[in-house]
Amino acid sequence: MIKTTYNRIKSIDMLRGLVMVIMALDHVRDYFHYDAFLFDPTDLTQTNGPLFFTRFITHYCAPVFVFLAGTSAFFVGQRKGLKYLSNWLLKRGFWLIFLELTVVKFAWLFKFDLSYSMLQVIWILGLAMIFLAGLIHLPKRVVLILSALVVGGHNLFDFFESGGSLNSGIWSFLHGFKLLTYGDVRIFVAYPILPWVFVMPLGYYFGTIYKQSFDSKTRAKILLQMGAGITVAFLILRVMNYYGDPYLWTSQGSWSYTLMSFFNVTKYPPSLLFLLITIGPSIMLLAFAEKWKGWVFDKLVIIGRVPMFFYIIHIYVIHLLALFAAVLTGFRASDMYVDLWVTMQPGLKGYGFGLGVVYLIWAVLVVALYPLCAWFDRYKSNHREKWWLRYL
Repeated sequence: MIKTTYNRIKSIDMLRGLVMVIMALDHVRDYFHYDAFLFDPTDLTQTNGPLFFTRFITHYCAPVFVFLAGTSAFFVGQRKGLKYLSNWLLKRGFWLIFLELTVVKFAWLFKFDLSYSMLQVIWILGLAMIFLAGLIHLPKRVVLILSALVVGGHNLFDFFESGGSLNSGIWSFLHGFKLLTYGDVRIFVAYPILPWVFVMPLGYYFGTIYKQSFDSKTRAKILLQMGAGITVAFLILRVMNYYGDPYLWTSQGSWSYTLMSFFNVTKYPPSLLFLLITIGPSIMLLAFAEKWKGWVFDKLVIIGRVPMFFYIIHIYVIHLLALFAAVLTGFRASDMYVDLWVTMQPGLKGYGFGLGVVYLIWAVLVVALYPLCAWFDRYKSNHREKWWLRYL
């Protein structure tokens, strides 16, 4: 079997670690920024440049996370074979869905509510792995073409009008963003099936670039051309202002707000333009990352090796800190026992801090969590015989 070298995998881990760190910024903003409880940071009638682009840079997290999960799956398949990979993807996929509905949900809410389910990024990671467990048995070119067609064409569904409560619910699971209610049962579909489950197979096919048959210079050239091509495709489609996102950009009262309108792409569900502008520049970054060294690079690699550990623990820490902050600033602890989503809590209007404080809390959080990530990474490396560690 063809093996990947350590430096190539380190570059993937670095990018994964980077987007995990950026993701933490968005979650700190959700729980600490005073405007988060008043309006959406991408609402051009109320936002400002620093706030808008704080939200925009965190758009990179979910698509890169899902994409690189496919790349990591390719590496596993190269080492262990397709049969092992298929079984591993199935088991890990169901495990992630279970985590989303239990451990992760409690981290967001800080209360038990069996009647409410949140289907977010961990759920779609799990579901995409289950899909990929079957797709890997198809020829790689078929996987590439099928996935590219869905990712590139799914915005045609923006014109679809579903009718009836059952159809509406089914459609929300496929290509929506909605809180569904069935009697007392509530399901918040934040990450629908399309196009997310086909982003991971694209990442799986992307892994072929990391075979040893590609020397580093050739691979860097391919990565740079690929990433630049995807980014240019975004620019062309966005300038044309016809297809790729349900919301067109418009000229605003100033160049800065026109720029924000141009980059104001849809995450829920992720539009084609959203995926192009997040995945394209990330691939360009990988073109240079194999040669990078240094203290920051090494720290990001460590975090990127234990993404699920970082993901779960950072939500608990953020929520716990926010609970203390709310109490210390005159709000009730119960205001942080969330019903649907923290920014929708009516009792938290007026709570929060400025954007500078948000960045400070984020920096302290990342620095504080790094030693835990380093410890867990060492523990995994020293206890490879423990099978359950492969699922964290």
